[in-house]
Amino acid sequence: MPCILFLFIGCSCSHIKEENRRYPNIILLYTDDLGYGDVGAYGAIRVKTPNIDFMAENGIKFTDAHCSAATCTPSRYSLLTGNYAFRRQAKVLPGDAPLLIEPGTPTLPAMLREAGYKTGVVGKWHLGLGDGNVDWNQEVRPGPLEIGFDYSFLLPSTGDRVPAVYLENYKVLHLDPKDPLKIKFTDDPSKTNPFTRPTGITHPDLLKQQADPQHSGSIINGISRIGFMGGGVTAEWVDEDMSDVLLEKAVSFISDAKEQPFFLYFSFHDIHVPRAPHARFEGASEMGPRGDAIAQMDWVSGQILQALKNLKIENETLVLFTSDNGPVLNDGYEDGALEAKGDHQPAGPFRGGKYSAYEAGTRVPTIAYWHEQIKPQVSNALWSQTDLFASFAALVGKGSLHGLTDSKNMLDVLLGKSEKGRDELLEESYTFSLRKGNWKYIMPSDKDYGWVEDTKGIASGILLYPQLYDLTTDIEEKTNLATTHPEKLKEMQQTLDRILNE
Repeated sequence: MPCILFLFIGCSCSHIKEENRRYPNIILLYTDDLGYGDVGAYGAIRVKTPNIDFMAENGIKFTDAHCSAATCTPSRYSLLTGNYAFRRQAKVLPGDAPLLIEPGTPTLPAMLREAGYKTGVVGKWHLGLGDGNVDWNQEVRPGPLEIGFDYSFLLPSTGDRVPAVYLENYKVLHLDPKDPLKIKFTDDPSKTNPFTRPTGITHPDLLKQQADPQHSGSIINGISRIGFMGGGVTAEWVDEDMSDVLLEKAVSFISDAKEQPFFLYFSFHDIHVPRAPHARFEGASEMGPRGDAIAQMDWVSGQILQALKNLKIENETLVLFTSDNGPVLNDGYEDGALEAKGDHQPAGPFRGGKYSAYEAGTRVPTIAYWHEQIKPQVSNALWSQTDLFASFAALVGKGSLHGLTDSKNMLDVLLGKSEKGRDELLEESYTFSLRKGNWKYIMPSDKDYGWVEDTKGIASGILLYPQLYDLTTDIEEKTNLATTHPEKLKEMQQTLDRILNE
């Protein structure tokens, strides 16, 4: 959802009367695990997404926009820093990981704050917190406030990991000091549980959803998580209420910040596992909890738009809707997502999904919406969420930025003024892929990622030999041209090597 914000730079902003509203507000609606084909504007069936479709019909619908990586922590790192995640060896983090983005690192929110924006993050974080030895009963720092945000309200990691509590700025919300919160993070819940809270292994009868072994740690709200959690009972979240809690915090931030330009990074938990939408969305789709979570996410997006209208700032606010990576159906919990999918195609016409080197790993629905300021259109420009940093820097009049290796200025693309996107684009997964125009190269790897297909049902795209595809005629990446086009293969390999060694 992030990319839309740049559109404002194309306006004279003559309708903005206050001197301190020189630049547009920016809202990044960042969904989780939402595939290219999971919303109506991109071909979804069996679930309706009227609010997202409205933005697509009245804004810019991008057909070749990408998150930077096929998993969430790397994508989020690149989004906020403007650099590819491999340069920081970023990978999916455990629930007790230290802050991945070191204070002092140039970040998108810090750059916008320097330009006069009030900056906030609400929702899933999953970029680590603290210094690696966090006491959750004290102030938890460093975190978002040390890397450019003025306000934060977080799921510290993800919904399927402990700690299952909210963190507002530095403090765990509603924590009783007489019941201190402790966590011990492990991917193996068969290990000794140091706490008394039941686990999915010891008490499967308490579960709302059965889980795989990795997700069978401590049970919170009838759902087992990865890792062990002790104490903190009054601080536990209720999954079914999460979308409402995050929405209220987001609208509150918007209302409080409306007198100055603001940047809101609204990071949905939906439609990540565990999928437990509010009861009022039960049956909102024909696809069970996953489809109902998509409907819930669409409703929340509509409420954000309505808040802008109520506050009379919709003409001053750029909204970008997108996703952190491609789709996955079975990701640790038995919620019937695969069985209820029917003829719905979460990845649209593309191969792969979350974790995958194929296009569906990173090609995600992306819409830029700016009420009555953006000409409705469809753009086929190639670009990445990594480019938001440089594009926003151009928006607020900043030139070249020190330490920004990978972000490219795509402002004209985001404003709908040009379809001239990137000449080349790196896609990260458990290997590296490269796009040059409609050519796609996937670097070979001898590492075993068979679990992606065996447990997730997704083609990983990781093979022992190089792959080369012409997406002009082979959008599903089925015909490997590596042996028939050796010169093109060599060119792509050399370009990728150059990027990796920059």
